[in-house]
Amino acid sequence: MQKIDKNIVAMGWVSFFTDMASSMVTTLLPIFVVYVLHEGVDKLGIIIAIATFVSYALRILFGYLSDRFGIVKPFVVTGYLISALSKPFLMYAHSFTAVAGLRAFERMGKAVRSASKDALISSYAKKGASGKSFGFHKMMDVSGEMSGALIIVLFFFFTAQNEALIRAIFGYTLIPGLIGVLIVAFFVKDAPAKPKTKEAVVNHKDYRLFWVLGSYFIFLFFFLSDQFFIVEARATGMTLAQIPLLVIASTLTQALVSYYSGTLIDRVGTHVMLLTAYLFGVLSIIALDFHQFWLTFIFFGLFTVVSLNTLRAYISAHALSKGFVYGVLYGGIALSGALGALTAGYIWKLYGFEMMIDFSLIGTGSMSMLMLVLLIKHYIKDKNVRSMS
Repeated sequence: MQKIDKNIVAMGWVSFFTDMASSMVTTLLPIFVVYVLHEGVDKLGIIIAIATFVSYALRILFGYLSDRFGIVKPFVVTGYLISALSKPFLMYAHSFTAVAGLRAFERMGKAVRSASKDALISSYAKKGASGKSFGFHKMMDVSGEMSGALIIVLFFFFTAQNEALIRAIFGYTLIPGLIGVLIVAFFVKDAPAKPKTKEAVVNHKDYRLFWVLGSYFIFLFFFLSDQFFIVEARATGMTLAQIPLLVIASTLTQALVSYYSGTLIDRVGTHVMLLTAYLFGVLSIIALDFHQFWLTFIFFGLFTVVSLNTLRAYISAHALSKGFVYGVLYGGIALSGALGALTAGYIWKLYGFEMMIDFSLIGTGSMSMLMLVLLIKHYIKDKNVRSMS
């Protein structure tokens, strides 16, 4: 890949194996909670909320520490190690509280590593190629997710589809998880040391980026987790063997689109691409309402890859305190995603599936319209400035 540093390529393989393990968990977790442990969708919402909050909220802290003390690779290695060692213990869980606790601990590993990982990738991204670098990394990330789902399909094809198999798959996640740890430990260089300055770790000029991030946080509050998609697909008659194929459809879409979306970000800008991502998100909810699950997961994949690539590249290009701003991004995702999952789970439990869909469409549709208005205003202002010059 031209203009992509070998350290970013190695980090891509780290994410490939780590997300292979993660997909082996997340693809089956909704089925495990609702149909094996016999807990309700409200309990699933609690598990999603706790995992999301821990995963993202602590990234603010570790993003700050990374910038403050210049710690990058040690946080990355430690985070991947925590995740690799904690996933297999799900095979011993027998209550939703045990699942929630284990998911929280596993997501803590992601919190430790994520801001530092993005700062590391940013430090090795060539000038003018931030979108391409993050697009490549995300492509490897989702390729790993797709591989994890494919592994589940193979297990289901050759063995009995039962509780024992699901628990065994959770245990097998140790293998790809440790492979990822070994790659990052021995084949990825630490980020170049920055010269010490008297500047504050948190640069006030970065506050100008927060309105873009804020719109994304509000959108995520109303957006639905793909784990809810999986529960609804199972409830309408899809088999255990078919559900991983939906995840594969989503991850294959992301793998195919990620690198190209990164190049588009560099060419057309953040605002256009973020609006595009919002529209994909709205379409995924509409498809879910009509039980068009293949389209639901494809549009979900498009929303996920385009939005995250856009925001990560935006921060890489414009932020001065990158670790901190990446931490803010993930902290906002934590709060909005956790509150959204709790709210959606209880709406579904108390008022039904259709009310949850209406809640999601009203919120995501409103944010998409707001982003469109802001984009038009930005275009008109830019056009007037050029005409005056």
